[in-house]
Amino acid sequence: MGWVDAGGAAQISDSTPLRVDLDGLALMVVRCGEEIYALDDACTHDGEPLEGAEVESCEIVCPRHGARFCLRTGAALTPPAYEPLRTYAVRIENGRILIERPD
Repeated sequence: MGWVDAGGAAQISDSTPLRVDLDGLALMVVRCGEEIYALDDACTHDGEPLEGAEVESCEIVCPRHGARFCLRTGAALTPPAYEPLRTYAVRIENGRILIERPD
């Protein structure tokens, strides 16, 4: 394991997720207030990317069917998704987003 630089923290807004490729793994990096979260970039309902998703109240909303996921835990909050999104540890150092590389 190790930490991978995913870009500048200033790039992330509260309303627009940033898609990041982490060694071939597609992630969405999302800000909610002062916190930044990283989750898999694939809705667990249909496996399609979350590109175009909106962020509301620390939840990411799938743009196709409206499934909502908790940014903190990845939990599926509404149908049609029932499985959680995988989440990844994130930290900010010197204005850069670092994501812990999964095993």
